[in-house]
Formats: sequence, C-alpha cells, structure tokens
Amino acid sequence: MALCLPLVMRAQTANAEEAAIPIVISDDTGTTLTFKQPVRRIIALYGAFNEIFLALGAGDLLVARTAADGNLPELAALPAIGTHMRPNAELVLAQRPDVVVQLEGRSEAQTQTENLRSLGLNVLTFELNSFERLFEVTQLLGQLVGRELAATALVNGWKGRLQALRSSSAGKPRARIFYEVRYPNLLAAGRGSISSEILALAGGENVVTDSKKLVRFSEEALIAADPDVYLIQQGPMNPAPTPLDERDHYRGLRAVREGRVLVVDEERFARPGPRALDAAEELAGWLRR
Repeated sequence: MALCLPLVMRAQTANAEEAAIPIVISDDTGTTLTFKQPVRRIIALYGAFNEIFLALGAGDLLVARTAADGNLPELAALPAIGTHMRPNAELVLAQRPDVVVQLEGRSEAQTQTENLRSLGLNVLTFELNSFERLFEVTQLLGQLVGRELAATALVNGWKGRLQALRSSSAGKPRARIFYEVRYPNLLAAGRGSISSEILALAGGENVVTDSKKLVRFSEEALIAADPDVYLIQQGPMNPAPTPLDERDHYRGLRAVREGRVLVVDEERFARPGPRALDAAEELAGWLRR
C-alpha cells in the first residue's frame, strides 16, 4: 500500500530535499566553492558587495565590515577587520565567516585573498565594473544566501529603471561630460568605469575615450576637450577638491562659464553597487534642468 503523507509533511519533505541540494558558486578567478546550505556568516571586503547583501535583505548575515564601510548605518556597529586592500587576517578568522567576498582587481588585494585562502577560509572574488556585472553578481550572491527569488526581483527592477533612463534620453543631444576622479595630478574616469556608464545612461557622453577605468589626463587635453559639463567626485580619492574657478586654466572651460559643474558623491557615482542606479537617475534629472 502506498503511503500517503499529509500535505504539511510532504511540504516539509520537499523543503528538506531542496535544502540538501548543494550550492555551487564559481568566481571570476576560476575558483569554485560548494556549500551544503545557504551561508549564514559573511564578510565582504568591498562596499558594493555589502550594499548588494543589504538590498537582498541579507544584512543580518554580515558579521564584520571594512574600515571604509562604517558610514553605512546598517554596518556601523559591526567590528572592523581592516581595509579592502589589507584585511587583518586574525580579525577575519575571529569572526568565523562561512565565506569572504572580495573584489577582483589590484594585485595587492589578490595577495591578501590568497593569504586568507591559505588559512582555510572560503573566498569568492568577483569583478564588478558595470551594471551588467552588478546584475550577474547579485544573482550569484542571492544564490549564495538562499535568496534567488529576491535577487531576480531586484535585478528585474534595476533593469526596468535602466531601460527607462535609456528611453528618456533616446534621440536627444548628449552633453559632453568630464568626470574628475582626483585633483591635483588630474585623474579622470575612463570608459571602462561604472562612472562612465552612469554618464551614458543619464544622457551624457564621456569626453575621455580611453577604455581604461582610470586615466591620467593633462590640463592641456582637458582644455582641448572643453566639456559641456564637469563632474567633480568627492570622497576618499578626492576628499577636498578645489573649486574650478580657483584653479588656473580651468576658469575658461565651457562648463565653468555656463555654470554646468556638479560635485558628486564618490560612493554612489564610482562604486558599482545598487546606489549607482540612484546616481544615474539623479544625474539625468540634473542634466535636464
């Protein structure tokens, strides 16, 4: 005789079977990790990953933060374990994370990643330099914490917002924009940066054509480009930028003469996280004024 389980018991059995399915995540360095169940203790060594976890409703799984993320109210009370580039391995180990999430990029950070792995920690490393990568990584992190449906809904919402931005600027003249990353020793956002993608989505065009993320730019080249709009990033890389009208050679720029200069928040305009969408929408509104 076939055994007929009550509906509740069948649901519990199904949930148990689903929970038993391992979670397999491959990162951008070729590392593949397998988890028996969704992770419950996470340390993210780059702020955008913390913002993604918060957007997924998984902030309670974060057990520590870097020194740079203390300004996020949701993370302020968490213990600090060093910086993105130089996490303190002892402090990381003390938090017993199921996984550490790191940003792929500079060699110094990767050296620290290998050190953490040598201590037996699970480390996943992802590149995050565009909205497309933001969407992909969000789906992976949603899988990691057992919130796949939430991740899909989040990404679909983001894609809708970006499509609305593209539609609003379609067929319209594009403002030529220069994005200052640092001054002095002028550093600009190249077309390989999330900042440049924000400019394009907002209805602008980056006057810097180099495909790199960050580009050293001379004042002579800037004067020759003569942008319509000048954005000044303010944050850790450019903490106290000098106003343009106080800089030699800058006062004659079209953007300065026409009052089209905007100081923007580095964390929103240069970090490829959820708030980058807010930045694109804010800039689009400002450009339409």
